[in-house]
Amino acid sequence: SFLYVIIFFSTLSISAQQNKKLMKDHLAIATFGSGCFWCTEAIFQQLKGVETVLSGYTGGQVKNPTYKEVCTGTTGHAEVIQITYDPSVISYRELLDVFFYTHDPTTLNRQGADVGTQYRSAIFYHNKEQEADAKTIIAQLTTEGVYADPIVTEISAIGAYYPAEEYHRNYYNNNKNQGYCRAVINPKLDKFMKKYASKTK
Repeated sequence: SFLYVIIFFSTLSISAQQNKKLMKDHLAIATFGSGCFWCTEAIFQQLKGVETVLSGYTGGQVKNPTYKEVCTGTTGHAEVIQITYDPSVISYRELLDVFFYTHDPTTLNRQGADVGTQYRSAIFYHNKEQEADAKTIIAQLTTEGVYADPIVTEISAIGAYYPAEEYHRNYYNNNKNQGYCRAVINPKLDKFMKKYASKTK
């Protein structure tokens, strides 16, 4: 049954049947791209109200892309995380706050040393309310002059979503001593914890 779920998720982002189950369980879904999904998964896993965080690919034109293919930058996909969360505990707006705080939304197709369209800043909305919230927060951040440079975050409707390969899942927790985790993810987590410690599990 687990294999069936993975195959099922690989063809569609969310079906009507899944939507009904989420509504029954009072859960919702958010999908963000903000650089390497190893980093973003590690951050959003910490938040109260977040049930699951699944790394994957969306926004491209190739069906069932592999990590190797996405890394070429030719499939059009972004590395993303798909978050299942309880809106009664944490709101979509609060997720957006964390999203913008923990990456640079002003660098086009890159985050730090990670360069390519697959690392673009992107919000893939699942409904009109999410789209409106995303546009509102970008307008507010722009008006407040939070960033010296313009925000280049893509706002697009969610399309086909493909879960990443198994070895990408729970990556930070399984590889804390790996060089990338220590040099790149740890500083991001430290920054996140300084502001959002009260919202963590």
